[in-house]
Amino acid sequence: MLQTTPRAATADGYDAKTFYDGLVAHGLIVPVGVPGVFGRGAVFEDVLERFNALVSDLSRHDGAEVFTFPPVIDRSILERVHYLDSFPHLCGAVHSFFGNELAALALAERANAGGPWGELLAQTSVVMNPAACYPVYPSLAGTLPAQGRLVTMLNWVYRHEPSPEPTRMQSFRVREFVRAGTPDQVIGWRDMWLQRGLDLLHSLELPARSDVATDPFFGRGGRMLAAGQKEQKLKFEVLIPVISASDPTPVCSFNFHQDHFGSTFGIKTADGEVANTACLGFGLERVVMAIFKTHGFEPKHWPLAVRERLWK
Repeated sequence: MLQTTPRAATADGYDAKTFYDGLVAHGLIVPVGVPGVFGRGAVFEDVLERFNALVSDLSRHDGAEVFTFPPVIDRSILERVHYLDSFPHLCGAVHSFFGNELAALALAERANAGGPWGELLAQTSVVMNPAACYPVYPSLAGTLPAQGRLVTMLNWVYRHEPSPEPTRMQSFRVREFVRAGTPDQVIGWRDMWLQRGLDLLHSLELPARSDVATDPFFGRGGRMLAAGQKEQKLKFEVLIPVISASDPTPVCSFNFHQDHFGSTFGIKTADGEVANTACLGFGLERVVMAIFKTHGFEPKHWPLAVRERLWK
């Protein structure tokens, strides 16, 4: 018999502050004083790791290469893909100190006095990684095998979106897959994973659905890019109500890049054509929040089938 969740442990309603406060009260996240940045408690991390394990189990026979990357990437990657043309508002560049001892003293004095000190730093050769798939494409340069290539990784991502809304984080983790090959290989893989992702989330009794989506392009030109992206159905998202019933939260995205990264990084198919690529990513923190929102803040009161799926 399934156990029901006591009212005191539920995440009633769709209010960002109430949900955030509930996550904090139950020790699931830990405030650190910066909007969009928080620690994760042991229970939160346990659920996250178990969900990621389900993704690994689903893909265990796919033959994916497993990569691990740091949370910073070569600045030139963003420059080569023209990231700042479309997403300047999300970028996080890393700056550091390059001065002499006198300049160091001035830097410390400003910081200790609570004044601005950023102009005393200079840009480094790395930036925070804004998309989990970005570090992969340079490694795919050259000619792919006939079957193409498939890579998976779990990466930290940074986007400058400070917000009190808990699902809009400045730093978060994405379980990512990247497929490179012919258009048919890539599109078929994406469509297979779209259904696979929905089935996985439905197995956790989450009210997930998919829809055509667009990236958060910047400015007037960005609206034109978004319209073209939507018209060609290049991006799909899986949505679950977490903060709003009418505007559900994307927890998983599927992007078909056509030959954009193939031409940028010199990735060729076995027959010499420019390769197509696609990626899919599960926003792990968002999936976990969707589980807590749907089933309550205390896993011991979740439906039995959900507990057995995660703690099998």
